Amino acid sequence: MADRIIRILLQAGIILVMIAALPYKVFELDRYFVPKELVLNLAAVLIAVMLLARLRTLSFDLVDGLLALFLLWSAASALFATNYWLAQRSLGVSVSGVVIFWGARSVAERGKYRPILVAAAIAAVCAAALALAQAYGLEMEYFSANRAPGGTFGNRNFVAHIAVIGLPSLVWCTVTARRPFGALLGSLGAAVLAAALVLSRSRAAWLAVAAALIILLVPMLASRSYWRGGNVGGRFARLTLASVIGAMAAIVLPNTLNWNSESPYLDSARAVVDYKKGSGRGRVAQYRNSLSMAVANPVFGVGPGNWPVEYVRFAPSEDRSIADDGMTANPWPSSDWVAFISERGFVPTLALLSAFTVLFFGALRRWSELKDPDAVLAQCVLAGTIVATMVVSAFDVVLLLAAPAFLVWSVLGATSGIRAASGAQRRRELRVSRKVLSLAPVGIIIVLLASALRSATQTMAMSMVGRGGMTAGWVTGAMWDPGSYRINLRVAELYSRRGRCSFARGYARRAVALFPLAPEARRIRQSCE
Repeated sequence: MADRIIRILLQAGIILVMIAALPYKVFELDRYFVPKELVLNLAAVLIAVMLLARLRTLSFDLVDGLLALFLLWSAASALFATNYWLAQRSLGVSVSGVVIFWGARSVAERGKYRPILVAAAIAAVCAAALALAQAYGLEMEYFSANRAPGGTFGNRNFVAHIAVIGLPSLVWCTVTARRPFGALLGSLGAAVLAAALVLSRSRAAWLAVAAALIILLVPMLASRSYWRGGNVGGRFARLTLASVIGAMAAIVLPNTLNWNSESPYLDSARAVVDYKKGSGRGRVAQYRNSLSMAVANPVFGVGPGNWPVEYVRFAPSEDRSIADDGMTANPWPSSDWVAFISERGFVPTLALLSAFTVLFFGALRRWSELKDPDAVLAQCVLAGTIVATMVVSAFDVVLLLAAPAFLVWSVLGATSGIRAASGAQRRRELRVSRKVLSLAPVGIIIVLLASALRSATQTMAMSMVGRGGMTAGWVTGAMWDPGSYRINLRVAELYSRRGRCSFARGYARRAVALFPLAPEARRIRQSCE
């Protein structure tokens, strides 16, 4: 019963997290991130409860140990953060993601991995389809005109990340489909993903597709002896053809995207590895400055989620990552791994990289011990998902965001748990008292509950503010989300303009406490002191 509930939570959550969004445009990006974090955190809470309810002994392997080290060190890092609200939010995404991994693996260990991979494929196609709908004229208040077509993500790059990470699962679902109709749907889904990838102009996603194809070419050829009859090869060929057609259609068909270039897709292809100008040059400078943060704080970093708080200390005035208001243009660096190193230190970053490495090489060995040919192909999904994730996360944030984190950890858990179901993997058991055994899971549940509550209060705060036209709405929003720099600064501005410094002072001080180096918040505080 517990496995069935976990499986349903994973299936529903992985699809719902792709479409969750809010219509409040004054909160750009957060109106996409917060509801997705709410879905992730709630799903993780319920899964953690189900896992704890049936826990009798503590079984672990090397990957579990590395992930536990990653979480524990991240939690310790959060204690030293300047902005505890951002630290809690970022830590919550990491803890929830790992719990999703453990939940998916527990289901896969009992042979029920297929529904999770099917849900992952459907989720990726849904995200891509919504982006295409926006590109071809559908207008909704849940869509953003910035970085279109972003669909329910608000940024086309994020949709491209979902598409490329979900692609291995879609390929597997297509070639191993139980019925021909399922294979047909998979091919159509591949066409949708290909079209979305082309329109996204995401160089990170394009590189991820190329890297996955190159690295997995030999394993895929080696797996031919496990293909069932002629279905796998034929279905893969049809899926490839559908992908090419989808990509060509995206290039040829007119859309509503206003590119500045007459050949936008060719320009993006030419600039894939260009680091001497444009965004590539900006990334290199940002990485260099962020690594300076890590060197200055090598043990625990500056705290999870605190990169935008501290980056301005290390960046020169002409840094392109700094906006006109003296704040970072984005709340994260252009790489998961740069973020992990600068925010949490070298140790947890190395632990997470090691976990991915162990999973990758584990997926490519001892296939003969697997009982099901489909399980062998699923190991290629595991390897392909890791490659895609590593590439896109090198150029943008993935594991720090709720939706891609949900997708990545679900697929990794479902595919890595297959070996235990086949008896090909043995995990070490540690027998401890029930009281001691409950401490760690209870601690995780507390963190997850706090994260879910924070996501809920953030959602309420945005709903109170609405479209931002009423001061009372902003004040109520600050009550619901006292950790929001944006809301506190806005309330301070509104009161300061009216000369009501007695009211503005408290909100300005709170904003400065959240971002001590923010010029505007400091200006308002000084003017009202």
